[in-house]
Amino acid sequence: MRMEADSMGSMAIPEEVYYGIQSLRAKNNFNMTGKPLHPLFITNLARIKKAAAFTNYEAGLLTKEQAFSIMKACDEIIDGELRDQFIVDAIQGGAGTSANMNANEVIANRAIELLGGRKGNYSIIHPNDHVNLAQSTNDVIPSAGKMTTAELLKAAVAELKRLCQALNQKSAEFNPILKMGRTQLQDAVPIRLGQSFGAYLNAVKRDARRLILAGDEMLSLNLGGTAVGSGMNVSPYYYSAIIPNLNKLFGLDYKQAADLFDATQNLDGFVQVSGCLKSCAVNLTKICNDLRLLSSGPRTGLGEINLPPLQNGSSIMPGKVNPVIPEVVNQAAFQIIGNDAAITWAAAAGQLELNAFEPVLFHDLFESLDLLRQAVQTLTNLCITGITANEERCRKLLEESACVATALCPAIGYEEAARIAKAALKEGVSVKEVVRKENILSEEEMEKIFDLFPMTVAPRQVFCIEEVRKL
Repeated sequence: MRMEADSMGSMAIPEEVYYGIQSLRAKNNFNMTGKPLHPLFITNLARIKKAAAFTNYEAGLLTKEQAFSIMKACDEIIDGELRDQFIVDAIQGGAGTSANMNANEVIANRAIELLGGRKGNYSIIHPNDHVNLAQSTNDVIPSAGKMTTAELLKAAVAELKRLCQALNQKSAEFNPILKMGRTQLQDAVPIRLGQSFGAYLNAVKRDARRLILAGDEMLSLNLGGTAVGSGMNVSPYYYSAIIPNLNKLFGLDYKQAADLFDATQNLDGFVQVSGCLKSCAVNLTKICNDLRLLSSGPRTGLGEINLPPLQNGSSIMPGKVNPVIPEVVNQAAFQIIGNDAAITWAAAAGQLELNAFEPVLFHDLFESLDLLRQAVQTLTNLCITGITANEERCRKLLEESACVATALCPAIGYEEAARIAKAALKEGVSVKEVVRKENILSEEEMEKIFDLFPMTVAPRQVFCIEEVRKL
């Protein structure tokens, strides 16, 4: 064991670990979720710390040995090493101070080791004085949060684009297939199956656009503002160079916020991202509910499409196959919608110059982004691409429906068309048979009126793949 001290007192720390006293106190205090910090969030903390060390070296505030040992330790973390040393819970008090200090302590002790010292000898590299130099939790944590959100957004949007491509292909494939359109779950008027999938495509395209626009705000960081946005304890060189150096070191494209006070205390940008994720979750839920209805049965339901059969659907009913992919995507969507409520409250609860509730906001936002990416990928790969249409079933249901009587309205009026529809339902025959039986129209007139394909609008919402790629 080694002894470490802070303003609260002393504690024994296992000799082999890289975290220090403040990390261990946080681990003991915040036994909330049992989940660590998001791996990409840890990566971005290390990126910020490396850029800070390099900038402070250029400013003459760190020696070459100090700066390069810190940077080397950061590189190891970025490469995936030392991750088990990040021991603080994802949800924690203190506005993320414990997460920041966990990074500072791990980086400091590894840098000390690289310089030939023993872990805990902070006279060589100090977590606060050297690793955290010119920084505060209040600019490091929000900046790492924005960087992580921006990267996770890119991955989620990439999967939405793939879903758009799959829906576009199905829309074109199913365009010739006529089916009964339904409103309030009741027969309405004819529609093409491809038009249904074209509508899904439009909804997902809007979601992708919204997320792309929301992601733009994540590119503005408050690094250099330290505690409240005033830049206290920051050299003029660091203030102007930290973000350019961050970009240069990692090939990024961030900028410094125009108002560091605003960027330090307000989290509305994250709320916007979460709101767009919620909108997308709502659309995914609608699409998945439709897929479950359209594939229901298969004999006694609608049965107009077939979803790919993936696994047994029952422990008691042989041969039953359930729509498991739409079901699991629904559940991911429900979680995203629930997370949005927590994110909203966390952002609203900020007070004065700082919001103390970033940890739960980031935990839930990162979860939502990961969930959306994985749910959309699963929906595309295991469901949409394998959907087939039951064309004969679609035609049979359409021809048997009394609602094609709507096409008679221009020729014989609404009241007479309604009477014919009721007669068809009562007699269990088609509308066409009733018209023929009552000799209301000639065969030529009937053939023209009951040509169902022209009843559907031109498939203008069927987008070509080039339009999808423009997202």
